[in-house]
Amino acid sequence: MENFTPTGCCPIRDILSRLGDKWSMLVLLTLNANGVMRFSEIHRTLGDISHRMLTVTLRMLETDGMVSREVYAEVPPRVEYRLTERGRSLLPHIFGLVEWAETNKEAILSGRAKG
Repeated sequence: MENFTPTGCCPIRDILSRLGDKWSMLVLLTLNANGVMRFSEIHRTLGDISHRMLTVTLRMLETDGMVSREVYAEVPPRVEYRLTERGRSLLPHIFGLVEWAETNKEAILSGRAKG
């Protein structure tokens, strides 16, 4: 039997906890839709994310190799974010989840309203 308890290193739990937060997938989808973006552009696109949470999310995605960050030596400094190959390889799976959510949204919301 496969063990999914929190003891030891469970790669499924680790990866899903990182990607399953409120913002990571939205940041990846935003970068996919818009290409190379600056921090303020991402923030404007998402709207209701705080600066701090966007910073934390981008750092996590960069650490995991999903997003690259490039700093240009200008005054003021310019920083651009883009998807990496690893980030792009995740997109078909995110699109599948988005499609599933759209297909099942009404039934799920109806069930929630009942109970």
